Amino acid sequence: MTSDLSIGQRVAWYRRRRGMSQDVLAGLVGRTTDWLSKVENERITLDRLSVIKSLANALDVSLGDLLAEPHLFEWTDESGDHTIPALRAAITDYRQLSLMAELMENAEPSSLTELERALAEVWRAYQEARYSYVIRTLPGLLGEAHHAARAGESDARLAALGILGQVYHAAASILTKTASLLRSVTHALLSNGRYGAAKQLTMDAAELLSPGLSFAAPELLSVYGTLYLAGSMAAARDDDRGTTRAFLAEAGESAARLGRDANYVWTAFGPTNVRIHEVATAIELGDIQVAVNLGPRLDTSGLPIERRARHGLAVAHALSLWNRTDEALAALLEAEAIAPEQVRHHYLSRQLTMSWIRRQKGKPSFQLAALARRLHIV
Repeated sequence: MTSDLSIGQRVAWYRRRRGMSQDVLAGLVGRTTDWLSKVENERITLDRLSVIKSLANALDVSLGDLLAEPHLFEWTDESGDHTIPALRAAITDYRQLSLMAELMENAEPSSLTELERALAEVWRAYQEARYSYVIRTLPGLLGEAHHAARAGESDARLAALGILGQVYHAAASILTKTASLLRSVTHALLSNGRYGAAKQLTMDAAELLSPGLSFAAPELLSVYGTLYLAGSMAAARDDDRGTTRAFLAEAGESAARLGRDANYVWTAFGPTNVRIHEVATAIELGDIQVAVNLGPRLDTSGLPIERRARHGLAVAHALSLWNRTDEALAALLEAEAIAPEQVRHHYLSRQLTMSWIRRQKGKPSFQLAALARRLHIV
């Protein structure tokens, strides 16, 4: 019913459905009535998830209701419509894992070298945004890793268990990225106290890791720094500027010690990833000029495709908020060129494209119209 409306129009629709005045809703989210009126009339674009989250809470609807985006994360047959449920079942259903292991019981388990090679290829595909391959491959790889862990002798079993843990890590990552990204964001942003819990978890985990930092290997530095990058995003979405700066500073120190952009433990961690998060957190905090000044100048060519494309989306977002629409469209198209699946299935691509089309006084440009068709907007 509301899928063809802009996000501002959906806010108005749900507000009226609840019999709520603009004064009341504006007060609930700590904004002025004039601001809300501009949102509903599309004179202000709602692009920050933290703001959308507060409106969703006040209207007693889900984030997905306001974004009208859940269908974007249902993949086509080519991309894995049937394999995502299989992957979710494989990672969460112990009975299914047991059944897979029983079916393989009489088969010779894969060697550790074969499992490591397959796992490395999965991670490579993930970072190249080839999600279709990943979600087709992971359910079977989980079964093979379980079989190897059960069938091997003591040392081999221990090594196989280590590989199994990494396969689970890959499965969790791809499920978050592809199978239910919007639902994952909804749970993360709408759960009461989630930001605070995320910040606390960052500090607790960092405290656990910190004793080993004096002589830390690159792997530990990368994990430690990445932990703080994730924490910085949670803090920014909680409008906690002080904690955001502190977390970014900690990540920056780890990146400086590492000395270069690397990909230890598949983290893509290094100085450039820290700068990417400076841009992303600036957008969350509303410091758009900071993001516009820094984002387009960053050279991300040495990072995995997934990271490059996500930064491209952030740059497009920042430029759009700064009313530099042509540059924003160019940034989004550049990101799409390197990671079409990722960009076309991300809610922000659709939201930006819809806002640009609605701003047009005449017909949209050929490039914008073509992008809208690829995103199934028109």
